[in-house]
Amino acid sequence: MKNYVAQPDWSDFDDMWLSNYDDANYGNSLSAGVLGRTHSLIEKDKRLKAHYGTVLEIGAGTMAHFPTVKHGFDRYIATDGNPKVVDWLKQRDWDPRVEILQVEGAKLPFEDDSVDRVIATHVLEHVSEPVEALREWTRVIKPGGVLSLILPCDPGFLWRMGRSLGPRKQGTEAGLPYDYYMAIEHRNPIHNLRHIVGFHFPKRTEKWWPLGIASPDLNLIYGVNCYV
Repeated sequence: MKNYVAQPDWSDFDDMWLSNYDDANYGNSLSAGVLGRTHSLIEKDKRLKAHYGTVLEIGAGTMAHFPTVKHGFDRYIATDGNPKVVDWLKQRDWDPRVEILQVEGAKLPFEDDSVDRVIATHVLEHVSEPVEALREWTRVIKPGGVLSLILPCDPGFLWRMGRSLGPRKQGTEAGLPYDYYMAIEHRNPIHNLRHIVGFHFPKRTEKWWPLGIASPDLNLIYGVNCYV
């Protein structure tokens, strides 16, 4: 018999995540506090316009970012590639301007230059081809629009230390093989992603949290607004 443990069925963890979302992300834990701050990071940018007609959020998850959006909009398209997440979102009441769609972020079903702002929080670290993803997301943005990203500073020193202060224990207690899951899901290290983003988008506003200095090792979160 081969001594090999098969990969877990991630669908069970999707169900657990959705059923415990509020406690995990809006409770009193350290990880919940970090999450709350990350989503407001890219909204505190004076270069953002007061109104964007069409906003597209990629990998919206449970819409944690939506409440932090301060500017006006006519249409907010929230997408996710996970059908369970999309079903979960459709069962809830949203602003009538919000549309929920199941869309894979690698290939968007939208015309060129059709969106004013694209938001992708905690997404780019997961994709197999980050350069191709950035090209596709930029394709749909109108000239003068903005691409907004939030990324974890994984595997920076502070991020690795922060995992030991709660998230690893909480995940393990919930039955999640935490370190394995993070190794599988966080495919692209922040040390690479920051340079990829910097090369393709010379006009940008960067935010580092919590220390504010441009260091992946001394922060937990990197946020950036890329002006197209």
